[in-house]
Order: sequence, then structure tokens, then C-alpha cells
Amino acid sequence: MAAKSKLGQNFLRDPQAVRRIAASLGDLSARTVIEIGPGKGAITETLATQAKHLIAIELDRELAWNIQERFSPEKGVSNVTVHRQDILQYDFAPAAQQAGQPLLVVGNLPYYITSPILLRLAAQSAHIERAVLMVQREVADRVTARPGTRDYGLLTVTLQLYGGTEALFTLPPEAFVPPPEVHSSVFRWTFAPRFAELGIEEAPFIAFLKQSFAQKRKTLSNNLRAAGKPSEAIAAAFAATQISPQVRAEALSLTELAAIWRALQQP
Repeated sequence: MAAKSKLGQNFLRDPQAVRRIAASLGDLSARTVIEIGPGKGAITETLATQAKHLIAIELDRELAWNIQERFSPEKGVSNVTVHRQDILQYDFAPAAQQAGQPLLVVGNLPYYITSPILLRLAAQSAHIERAVLMVQREVADRVTARPGTRDYGLLTVTLQLYGGTEALFTLPPEAFVPPPEVHSSVFRWTFAPRFAELGIEEAPFIAFLKQSFAQKRKTLSNNLRAAGKPSEAIAAAFAATQISPQVRAEALSLTELAAIWRALQQP
């Protein structure tokens, strides 16, 4: 089956990378694993031998059928379930409930919908313990970035609100068929939402982050003013937190951004 460019299909063919991805998930013997976009089944084949239950979510009709045929009870495989479905519409809650514990997630994510998939996982964070994901290297650099670095931005802080991220390894284009034009990187996301710890409300704080990072070259104060925050309230928030009003959002940690958000909520 030829790769479909409109679905962003680049199939992993590096056996060593497959083993490293599976190992990065940890012990799977008692776990339910969700695989996003199994494609031709390179990672599926390894996970099926290790996981208690593997749920493969594949949008492509032909690929889903092929995976279902390969990993079926008729072929001696009883622990693989295939859903032909858009991962952006998949509800993780029933699978977690059936497993009796949070899920593990793995996937070689299509470049063209990487961010929507990551945000979908964030929205489903109550049902996920850990994810090992392959994305374009530039995206991995962003989601694992630290304050004050070039790659630190809105996607960084949004994902890190839901848990820690760590870069694992990078693969060249030749590790895939067909080879993409860019390198790919694998990162691990350990889910532990920080809203209670930071003393913030999820939806209002995410809206605040979008305002804070709206214009990267502007100071945080200017971005907040552009979003309609009163100048007096902004000045009071920076004074209360002892953070410079000339700072840009990308220089601040989540803890500092949360402190400013809390200060802005004061009457």
C-alpha cells in the first residue's frame, strides 16, 4: 500500500527505533496502550507482543483493514483492537475505565495535524498516564523547550501544564518510507496536570496564555493591554509578583505566569 501524502503518511522502518519507542513506554505487561496511526504496523507488531491490550486507532480504511487482518484472533492474536476512527474524535475514557487505570499512548503523528492531536491528548489527560510520540523535530524542540530559549512558546507551556516533557532521540528521513523532508524526534510526555499546584483555573488560564504569547516580539504587558486588560491592573500584577513589566512571556516559567494570572484576578 502506497503512502497517502494527504494523510501525512511516512511509515517507520527502523527496527531499532521501534524497540526504543516501546521500551520508553515502560513495562506493558499489565497495561492498555493506545497506538495513534499504526500505519503498516511496525510499532504495532512489537507492542502486540508486550501489552496486555493494544488499541490501534487508524483513520485510513485500507491500513485499518490490514492491521485488523494481521492482528486478529484467526492469526493467534487476541489482545489487539482496531478502530477505524479519527483520533481527534476518540474518547479515551471508556478504554481507561475498562483497563481500570490510566492509559499509555504511542504514535508516529502526522505532521499536518500534530498540534491538534497533542491538544486532544491534553484534553483527555485525566485518562492518560504517559505518551511516547514521534513528531517533526522542530515540534519536539518546542514542546520540550525551557523558558528563555528560542523554541519556548504557547505550545510549550500548554503541553507542560499537563505534565513533564522530555526529548528522547531523533531519527533521520531515511528511517521512514517514503522519507520526509525533515528529521523526526521522539519525546515522552508524563501526564500530571498542574492546575491545582499552580492555583489556576484551566480554561481562563489557557486563554491568558494565548493572550500572553499573541505577539512574540511584544512584552507581556503590551500583549495583555492589547487583549483588553486595564493598564492599572497589569501594573499592579507585575508589582505584586515583583516581575519586570518589560519581560516577554517566553522568558517566564509556568510558575511565574501563573503568579501574574492570579494577581490579575485580584479585585
